[in-house]
Amino acid sequence: MPWLASVIWLVLLILFAVVEALTVGLVSVWFAAGALVALLSTYFTGNVWVQIVLFLLVSIATMAVLRPLARKYVLPTVVPTNADRVIGQEAVVTEGIDNLTGKGAVVVFGVAWTARSEDGSPIPEGTRVTVKRIEGVKLFVSPVSPA
Repeated sequence: MPWLASVIWLVLLILFAVVEALTVGLVSVWFAAGALVALLSTYFTGNVWVQIVLFLLVSIATMAVLRPLARKYVLPTVVPTNADRVIGQEAVVTEGIDNLTGKGAVVVFGVAWTARSEDGSPIPEGTRVTVKRIEGVKLFVSPVSPA
């Protein structure tokens, strides 16, 4: 019967490896490592419980060691773009902003941007505004409060 345990661990190893290859999200690599150790242990012991314990221990240990490294080096981080630097800056409305008609433009750092009002109210040309956020290529702005 030891060959049956070997076949089961081999099938699990292949299954976990295929899932990992399809997802590429470090989902089952830990279990593949555990299955590999359990498969190798079938050549040294016929005790299924020892194999299961080894599978669990190696899987947990691999996850504990590799997951923090994977999160640090593999997972994407948000990289700010040059466009992000306009958030919080003051701009001047060069074309009256009207969200209903989809019109409006501002100039920030000498660059013209399509603009929309943050609260939906119209903003006349020449008004000084503050950039609140960016969605796509549109800046959402609100008038600068008088000091």
